[in-house]
Amino acid sequence: QVQLVESGGGLVQAGGSLRVSCAASVRTFSNYAMGWFRQAPGKEREFVAAIGSGVTTYYEDFVKGRFTISRDNAKNTVYLQMNSLKPEDTAVYYCAAQWHPSGLYYAGRPMDYWGKGTLVTVSS
Repeated sequence: QVQLVESGGGLVQAGGSLRVSCAASVRTFSNYAMGWFRQAPGKEREFVAAIGSGVTTYYEDFVKGRFTISRDNAKNTVYLQMNSLKPEDTAVYYCAAQWHPSGLYYAGRPMDYWGKGTLVTVSS
């Protein structure tokens, strides 16, 4: 059973930084592309960023230049470093995993596993 556990959410002022983490309990972490999604109050969940098993990363336009996704395959952990935070970044941030033998991320495929989320609140 794959489990994804997010941590690191909290309250931060606009312009500040925060790093959220996601620990994955999987046998072969390199077979999973990892992603971060978010859901703001009253809105649908949206894609934020993703990373394959290598170094290829993908970002939604509204976080490019501010957020950085990374992973530590030795620790089965994926991170999302968030800088220059804005009040509109307030949301529950979800970690998700997509399995493929190659470990590549396929944007057109659904994510296979989801964490329960961690709340990030950015005050103005």
